[in-house]
Amino acid sequence: MTEPIPVSRTTDFGVVKLMPDVDRERAWLLTVDGAPQSYVDLDEPEHLEFEYARRLGHVLDLVAEPGRPLDVLHLGGGALTLPRYLAATRPGSRQDVVEADRGLLELVVEHLPLPAGASIALHGADARAWLEAAPADSADVIVADVFGGSRVPAHLTSIIYARAADRVLRGTGVYLANLADAAPFDFLRSQLATFDAVFEHLVLIAEPAVLRGRRFGNAVLAAAHHPLDTATLTRRTASDAFPARVEHGPPLRDFIAGARPVQDEEAVPSPEPPAGAFGIG
Repeated sequence: MTEPIPVSRTTDFGVVKLMPDVDRERAWLLTVDGAPQSYVDLDEPEHLEFEYARRLGHVLDLVAEPGRPLDVLHLGGGALTLPRYLAATRPGSRQDVVEADRGLLELVVEHLPLPAGASIALHGADARAWLEAAPADSADVIVADVFGGSRVPAHLTSIIYARAADRVLRGTGVYLANLADAAPFDFLRSQLATFDAVFEHLVLIAEPAVLRGRRFGNAVLAAAHHPLDTATLTRRTASDAFPARVEHGPPLRDFIAGARPVQDEEAVPSPEPPAGAFGIG
């Protein structure tokens, strides 16, 4: 049997690499300019290797009864980890994936083909432009995992963007985002304030060390017009290999206090991670 070998391609957005995992037979790590972006196991699409992806998966498991198909808009494609996860856990889901890096999409589908029969449509486009043109009330879930290199682009952080997401979501829909920050959390708090101005209910999921300001890391934001199942989320995230805290209600509002919604003209990207923050270990 031929051993899988790494593949690489230079796109308009950087150097994209797919590297096989020596411990799992058909699993691959995607990096862009050396920063890990996605992990996929073709034989076990339900396996979510990255902690932030597992936290997103926990929320996706709870947005509707188990197995019910969903209409999902993914902003940011990566190696299509979560679309594959939903195709496996919620067969029949209709999914649109919007990824600005067409070269990345081409490399991924060439070497990591999508499961047969999965209703996953791929679109090479800017995430906000696509969102603003999408039909109203057309998605049960929006998953935003967009990074330009290792930073969330500025134009995906403003209140106009948040309102566009709200317009596309159905009334029972959920907005999910992968964010990254460190103390004093100027970016993260501004994002929470922005989505708090549009949605009635917010949940933040992150490792305690990140929330205590001890290190830079990912934080998952969930926003909706209805309460989320924070009790089940708390149990699931606490049992992960790297347990996380689920913040909501008054403690989260205390965390947001003093932050203002972001206007388009003042929007900035998420902070640059310190060297080695997301390095391959």
